[in-house]
Amino acid sequence: MMTNDILYSIQDLNVEYETRIGALKAVDNVSFDIQKGEILGLVGESGCGKSTLGKALLRMIEPPGIITSGKLLFDGLDLMTLSTSRMRKYRGSRIGMIFQDPLTSLNPVQNIADHLTEAMLTHGMYSDEKEVRSHAEELIDRMGIRPERIDDYPHQLSGGMRQRVMIALALALNADLIIADEATTSLDVIVEAQFLDLLRELRDEFNLTFILITHNIGVVAELSDRVAVMYAGQIVELGTVYEVFKDPLHPYSQGLMASVPNIRLDEGDTLYKMAGEPPNLLHPPQGCRFHPRCPRVMDICSTESPTFRAEKEGHFVSCWLYEELADEVKRVSGTNS
Repeated sequence: MMTNDILYSIQDLNVEYETRIGALKAVDNVSFDIQKGEILGLVGESGCGKSTLGKALLRMIEPPGIITSGKLLFDGLDLMTLSTSRMRKYRGSRIGMIFQDPLTSLNPVQNIADHLTEAMLTHGMYSDEKEVRSHAEELIDRMGIRPERIDDYPHQLSGGMRQRVMIALALALNADLIIADEATTSLDVIVEAQFLDLLRELRDEFNLTFILITHNIGVVAELSDRVAVMYAGQIVELGTVYEVFKDPLHPYSQGLMASVPNIRLDEGDTLYKMAGEPPNLLHPPQGCRFHPRCPRVMDICSTESPTFRAEKEGHFVSCWLYEELADEVKRVSGTNS
């Protein structure tokens, strides 16, 4: 379910990490919009900048990392202009995050009731402790956890239950946007399926907006409305799940799709393996960052960076293949006119 209303507009975002040997540009000039009520999948290889981008959306980048430039327009307000204290109020109450490993994200010496009630009391949602306790029990019951387990500690819960507690924390503050960072990595396939069903139900019931940061293409195909493909700190393709999976435009996206395990492989067939390795972001390749690994590389790819442009309605790509084609069409049209 998507609307035409933009909830979050990311414009020219840049994030760097200072190291002893130079600046590592983890997010490089990223721009895209997130629509209200949609589930957006963010995919790419490990180290491409997905998690850094997710944390940047909450202004959670810590030293030696820094957001060097860009605008984060959430509901029309640029979060980059907020003070630390004002941003803290947005974090959780308007934008929530489900981290990759909830066992390390939850405080081991606090029970589940403490986690939920502390969040709601800190953000001023309730003043009466009995009322906030009652709401916390309703939340975990909605998450499929028996209310009597609200006094359990994180280590007493399964991985799937801890993830549900993380969702409850986001819902407790009525967040509009929830960022799930590799939230299914530690779950077995049965619990993962239940978790994904829950996210879909919550989106439909509360009109929530989700960003799924994952390397699991199957999760994105099943759950997302749109998908953004990230490579070496940049978004290289963005479109509906149907369009990107049916007709991926960028050679990197094509390689990702071809690398997904396929039960239809005939005997003797081998799974596609993308050539080369991800680049060193301390010294990224000049031009298109994928060109050293690209099977369709052209001369211009190694010298100039392509622009991120709409190839079809709602389907964006950053690749010289399509810019060259567009220029050729314009040249031929100009010659014939």
